[in-house]
Amino acid sequence: MSFKKETPLANAVFWAARKGNLALLQLLLNSGRVDADCRDRHDTTALMVASYSGHYNCVRELIMHGADINYQRKTGSTALFLASQQGHHDVVKLLFEFGASTEFHTKDGGTALTVASQYGHSKVVDTLLKTGANVHDRLNDGATPLFLAAQEGHVTVVRQLLSSGAKVNQAREDGTTPLWMAAQMGHSQVVKVLLLRGADRDADRQDGSTALFKAALKGHNDVIEELLKFSPSLGLLKNGSSALHAAVMGGNLQTVLLLLMADADPSLPNQDNQLPVDLTKSERILKALRPKCVNVESC
Repeated sequence: MSFKKETPLANAVFWAARKGNLALLQLLLNSGRVDADCRDRHDTTALMVASYSGHYNCVRELIMHGADINYQRKTGSTALFLASQQGHHDVVKLLFEFGASTEFHTKDGGTALTVASQYGHSKVVDTLLKTGANVHDRLNDGATPLFLAAQEGHVTVVRQLLSSGAKVNQAREDGTTPLWMAAQMGHSQVVKVLLLRGADRDADRQDGSTALFKAALKGHNDVIEELLKFSPSLGLLKNGSSALHAAVMGGNLQTVLLLLMADADPSLPNQDNQLPVDLTKSERILKALRPKCVNVESC
C-alpha cells in the first residue's frame, strides 16, 4: 500500500494514520488545511490506512471529520475490506456503526467476507455475517468464502460459513470444490467437517481428479483416513487413473498401504494399460503391491 502524497501535510496525515499518532492526526485535521479524504495516486485514503493498521481512535477521528467510509481505491478495496483482511474486529464494528457496506467488490471479486474467511478471522466473519454479508459471495474465478477458508485450513470459519448457509459443494470455475482443495492442502479437520456436512466425496474437477486421488498423490494420510470413512471411489476416475495409481506415483508407502487395506485393486490398469506396479521402482512399494498382483508379467 502506497502512502506517498503530493503535499507535506497530506504526507503527515497518512503517516499519522499509519502509525496511530492520534494527537498529530487531530492537529492536522483541525487545522483546516488538509482534507480528511486526501488520497494517494492509488486512491488510498487515510481512513483506509488507519483501518488496515488497526488504529481504532484514528479511524474514529477521520470518520468524525467526514471521511468517506465506503470510498474504494483503484483496486476496489474499502476501509472495511482492509480492516477485515487484517482481522481488526473493533475497527470493523466501528465502521459498521457509521454505515460501512459489505456489498463492495474488489477488481478480482473480493469482498470483506471473502478476505476475512481467507485469513481465518472468525470474529470478523461472525460480525460480517450478522450485518448482512453474503455468504455466497464469489471471486471472479468462482471461489466462495467457504472455498477460501477450506483452502487455508480455517476450521472454525468453515463451520461458521456452513452454519450460515454456505453451499458445501459450490465449486470454483474449474470444478474444484472446497473438499478437493482441503484434501489437496492436507487439511484433514476441514475435510472431516465438510464430509459430515454433506460434501460429495467423489466430486471431480475438470481434470477428472477427486479429493482422494489428490490426497493420495500428495501423501496426505490423515486426509485419506477421513475420506475412506465415506467410501469414496477406488476405481478408475475420469482422468483414467485410480487413487492407488496416484499413491504409487506419490511414492508414500503408508498411503499405498492405506488404500490396499481399503480394498483398492492393484490389478486394475489405468487408461494407458499400466498397473500400479508399473509406476514405481520402490522395492518397498512393489513388495506391498505384489502379493495381490494378478498380472504375472508385471509382477
